[in-house]
Amino acid sequence: MARTVPIEKIRNIGIAAHIDAGKTTTTERILYYSGKTYKIGEVDDGAAVMDWMVQEQERGITITSAATSCYWGENRINIIDTPGHVDFTVEVERSLRILDGLVALFCAVGGVEPQSETVWRQATKYNIPRIAFVNKMDRSGADFFYVVEMMKSKFNVNPIPVQIPIGKEDKFTGIIDLVTMKAILYKDVMGIKYSVEEIPADMADIANKYRQELIENIANYNDDILHKYIENIDISESEIISALRKITLEVNAVPVLCGASFKNKGIQHLLDAVVNFLPSPVDISDPKGINPDSGEEETRKARDDESFSGLLFKVMTDPFVGKLNYVRIYSGSLKVGTQVLNTTTDNKDRVSKIIELHANSRVEIDEAFCGDIVGVVGLKNVKTGDTLCAPSKPIKYESIVFPDPVISIAIEPKTKSDQEKLGVALNKIAEEDPTFKINIDSDSGQTIISGMGELHLEIIVDRMLREFKVDASVGKPQVAYRETITRDVEVEGKYIRQSGGRGQYGHAVLHFYPNEYGKGFEFLDKTKGGTIPKEYIKPIEMGIIDAMQSGELAGYPVVDVKAVLLDGSYHEVDSSDLAFRIAGGRAFREANTKGAPILLEPIMDIEVVVPDEYMGEVIGDLNSKRGKIMSVMLRNNLRIVKADVPLVMMFGYATDLRSKTQGRATFTMQFKKHEPVPESIANELLRKVKGSIAV
Repeated sequence: MARTVPIEKIRNIGIAAHIDAGKTTTTERILYYSGKTYKIGEVDDGAAVMDWMVQEQERGITITSAATSCYWGENRINIIDTPGHVDFTVEVERSLRILDGLVALFCAVGGVEPQSETVWRQATKYNIPRIAFVNKMDRSGADFFYVVEMMKSKFNVNPIPVQIPIGKEDKFTGIIDLVTMKAILYKDVMGIKYSVEEIPADMADIANKYRQELIENIANYNDDILHKYIENIDISESEIISALRKITLEVNAVPVLCGASFKNKGIQHLLDAVVNFLPSPVDISDPKGINPDSGEEETRKARDDESFSGLLFKVMTDPFVGKLNYVRIYSGSLKVGTQVLNTTTDNKDRVSKIIELHANSRVEIDEAFCGDIVGVVGLKNVKTGDTLCAPSKPIKYESIVFPDPVISIAIEPKTKSDQEKLGVALNKIAEEDPTFKINIDSDSGQTIISGMGELHLEIIVDRMLREFKVDASVGKPQVAYRETITRDVEVEGKYIRQSGGRGQYGHAVLHFYPNEYGKGFEFLDKTKGGTIPKEYIKPIEMGIIDAMQSGELAGYPVVDVKAVLLDGSYHEVDSSDLAFRIAGGRAFREANTKGAPILLEPIMDIEVVVPDEYMGEVIGDLNSKRGKIMSVMLRNNLRIVKADVPLVMMFGYATDLRSKTQGRATFTMQFKKHEPVPESIANELLRKVKGSIAV
């Protein structure tokens, strides 16, 4: 099977934004105008192609990232539609890891909202070229130029409008293309018919102003454009597009477009911008990885004749094909029946099926090529972030790091048959979702499930009932507390056992320090003169990590600790990995007791959008929840209240806010950091924990 589309004409893009900015609606229009679907699916009707899960259709939100592809001219565009709700940020993180470009959507009314900032930070981490689409220009309060200014101030980036709107709100009738200097006027309410005309006379001045800004901005990065601009020489459309593409790929600027997806306005020109400005797989830097045999860094070329390599970025349970693995191919090609090596686990598997993805429908293909995003069937014992490659030329790419869960609930099956089904269901969901964790409480024997928020866990419980037919009782949400030490301490860890035969001998001297917030656990070896052989250093570290899973105060995991190995001793015969692992664990437990341990609680970044008349009540309520008001801003006659509030105080807040504001306020919440629990509250919490253990 030969490649049908040259790799230079492939675009792997994501569509990401804050919740309700119109991501799925925009994707549905792209599929319609590109000829992929013959009918536009609406989110509000529960008929969107990309929102195929029952839970998505009922709630009108995207929960899982859906992949599809379409053609625009000679170009193939692979699209991943991502969720906007912060509870499902894992879907955005793993999608951005493997994408080449991003369409960042912004609501023309809300502008840069909290999840927009989160997505932008994630894209910046992976250095992904972006274009921006200011959606909902037909909504009351829409302001294109306000959103552009917000992008500058919030992201510290260089947004370059390549379009400006003609009118706004109910008078939004078209757009001016600043590259061609033509007006695109929509002729019907739904925006399906349009004509390209001269710029209206009353818009000429503002169009010329932004055209000049566009040229000046490009000239800052392009000497040829600068020369022509200074010499007053005409600059062609192709020159502008080529120069703008270059600075977009170098992440020096973000082209900004506008439209109204629900009314079908601006979508065709957004597709043109995706092709013109966003990268193909050969435009990005060649992927780098580590050779697992030599430990040396290696590079793969984005070519079909290279050895196969790819990153598995999503695992899904499919009712028709079983376990479906989403793979981005970085080099080479992949055929059905090929054996691949998983360099993360060192296992080899044979590919039984390759599937072209379109939401939840499946088309089997014989071969996939460099730059493709496909579903692969036949892989065992795989997880998100694994590298797949040709066994003859191994490489391991950087995996994907996910945030820790912040909320937990206890779940109890109602019957014995439910008990068996529960284990199967939880394990399958955990395979799919790296931010979902399962734990069996050693004291109560309860099954505790943890996730990123109330909605996240609510969806999981709903899936267990509907998909896996598990009938279970669910407890109240519990906060995922953490523990840490507050002072440094030097301790000795020993494990010495003498018996008739070979004994056990492990001895380590360690200094433990409180680490900076968010740094996690760090381990340094400062032993000298071979006091401890090198092969026993790693077991000491592993012993400390084992012991950190349960703190001294209340059994919560310990975080942000730095351990420095200073000294120790060993026995020629009796020393072993196990002895030093136990010695490391004992050293940490003693240090944890002596290091003045404290409890940490998750603090959430809250943004409440509230009418002015309710602002006082909202702020008073947040203060009563131990919240710190960080800022209050004005946006389109609404107040934006930003606050840091402990997660434990936020359960049921949606209902509280509705009742206090007659349903006129909205809020978003995302994890920000861990902070020490106030002493009086910590003491009460510890009394409860110790009381439940005693019972």
